[in-house]
Amino acid sequence: MDLNFTAEYEDFRADVRAFLDKHKADAPVMANVGLRSEKRLKWQRILLEHGYAARTLPKQYGGFGAEPDSLKQRIIAEEFARAKVPGGIAGQGINMLVPTLLELGTEEQKEKYIAKTLSGEMIWCQGYSEPGAGSDLASLRTAAVVDGDDFVINGQKIWTSTANQADMIFCLVRTEPDAPKHQGISYLLFSMDTPGIEVRPLMTMTGRAEFNEVFFTDVRVPTSQIVGQRGEGWMVANATLTHERGMLGDPDAALSRLNSIAEIMQNEHVDGKSLMDNPVYRDRLVALEAEVYAMKFNGMRLTTASSEKKSAGLAGMIVKLQGCELNHRLAELAIDVMGEYGILFEDSPFLRDHGLWQTHYMFDLGLIIGGGSAQIQKNIISERGLGMPREPKAAKA
Repeated sequence: MDLNFTAEYEDFRADVRAFLDKHKADAPVMANVGLRSEKRLKWQRILLEHGYAARTLPKQYGGFGAEPDSLKQRIIAEEFARAKVPGGIAGQGINMLVPTLLELGTEEQKEKYIAKTLSGEMIWCQGYSEPGAGSDLASLRTAAVVDGDDFVINGQKIWTSTANQADMIFCLVRTEPDAPKHQGISYLLFSMDTPGIEVRPLMTMTGRAEFNEVFFTDVRVPTSQIVGQRGEGWMVANATLTHERGMLGDPDAALSRLNSIAEIMQNEHVDGKSLMDNPVYRDRLVALEAEVYAMKFNGMRLTTASSEKKSAGLAGMIVKLQGCELNHRLAELAIDVMGEYGILFEDSPFLRDHGLWQTHYMFDLGLIIGGGSAQIQKNIISERGLGMPREPKAAKA
C-alpha cells in the first residue's frame, strides 16, 4: 500500500501553504471572536472566494463548487492546523441547517437562506430541546395550530445556543396533536424578530450565557415556511441531528487543539526542563495523539462515503461520542500542563490564551451531554450500529 501523496496533491498542498502565507494576517484570533465581528466575516469571505470554506457546496448557493475530494479536504485541514489559522465559520446554520436544506429544502428556501448563512450574514439557532423533552426529543410539546395562512406557535424551548444573537431559528413544533409522537411534528424556519418571541439568557459555569430559554406566545409563522411536509418534521430533524453530531466531533478541530497543546508543552518548563521531556505528560500527549489520528482517518472515511453518496454506517455513529469526550480530555491536558496558570479564569493578568482552554474544559463537559448525551449515543451505536437488542422499557404500572 502506497500512502504517499501524488504530485497533484503535493502541488495542492503547496497552493494551500502559499494562500496561508499570503492571507494569515487577515485571520481572526481563534479565541473570543464575536459572531458579528467584521474581521471574522471578512475572513469568511476570503475563504469562500478561494475554496477553503463551503468548498463543495454549489456556486449558485454561495459555495465554491469544487468536486468532493477527501484528500484535498484533509490537506486543507492539516495545513490550517499547522499554521494555527482558524478555518471557516462553523455553527448551527452552516453545519446543520445548510446541508439539511440542500437535501430536503425547496429551491426557494435554498436561494433565500444558504448564501447568507454561508457568508455569516445570517445567524441561526436551533429550537429543539424543551424542559420536558431533552434526550426524548420526540416528546416535545411546543404546539403550532393553523390559523388562515399561518401557524400560531405557543410553547417553550431551552438550551438554545446563540438565541440571543440569532436572526433566524429552525424549530420543531407539534402540528398534529393526535398523531403518534414521532409523526406529529413539523420543522419550521422563522425570524427571531417575529412578535411573541422572548429570549432569556442562561448563564453557564464558563461565566457566559451560551444557552438561552426561548418562549413563544401566539407567534405567527406563514405555513409556507416549513421544511418537508407537515407532520414529517421528525425525519427532517434527524437529518439535522446527523450533521450536528458530525460538527461536534470535528477531527480538524481536535487536530488543531493537539498541535496547540504540543506547542504549550515545548514552551512550558519546570526546573529548567521542557514539559515535553516529562515522560508522564508526554505519554498522555501521545495517547491522545493516537486517538486524534484515529478520528482523523475515520473522518476521511466519512468524507469518502459522503462523496460517493453511501451510508457511513457505524463509522458515522461514533463521531459525536468520540469527538466530545476526546476534546474534553485534550482541554484537560492543556490545563494540567499550564500548572497553576491552568486554574486561572476571567480577568487574571496571567491568563494564557485569553482563557481559551478553561472555557473549552468547562463547555466541552456540557457537550458530552448536549446534542444527544453520551448514554444516548452509546445506545445508538449498540442498537443501530452493532445490532444489539434494544434497551428494555420499564413495565407500565
